[in-house]
Amino acid sequence: MQIVFATNNLNKIKEVQSIIPTHIKLLSLKDIGCFEDVPETQSTIKGNAIQKAEYVKKHYGYDCFADDTGLEVESLNNEPGVFSARYAGPQRDANDNMDLLLNNLIEKPNRNAQFKTVVALHLNGNLETFTGICKGKITPNKQGEKGFGYDPIFMPDGYTKTFAEMDLILKNKIGHRGKAITQLVAFLGNF
Repeated sequence: MQIVFATNNLNKIKEVQSIIPTHIKLLSLKDIGCFEDVPETQSTIKGNAIQKAEYVKKHYGYDCFADDTGLEVESLNNEPGVFSARYAGPQRDANDNMDLLLNNLIEKPNRNAQFKTVVALHLNGNLETFTGICKGKITPNKQGEKGFGYDPIFMPDGYTKTFAEMDLILKNKIGHRGKAITQLVAFLGNF
């Protein structure tokens, strides 16, 4: 079986590749010749995941799955949420995003947050979605060199390390994307 993962984010591909069984060949957007920005114009994380999967199916004809992830911070009315990648502007810079978030939390004692990933699967003409959530807290400072995005400032509940300080195996086991992809893999096991 081969399936397209509708992303060119090499970090996401690496994470997902480590979870997907070897009998499923994972193709990136680059592998299918898709070099344009796939639209993400919906108002929800789930809506963006569905939009991306439907775009690839419609324009390229491949069965595929797409994900969208957002960091939701309680004391910021669940911001940055659907705007997580471009929180500090269209340049989509992770350090700018983290700096803005940490600045917005300076006066806020509540640092509870959660990462949410929704995976939308377009397979055999049907659409399925899978959701993974990881609850935690925003740290006062960046910690760790691994991972990407907000990983250096997100510490999952029950752990004393940020995602950026964890190895990929642990992050995938407890993390939002890993949980959603594990549900996807279980579903694909029926085919």
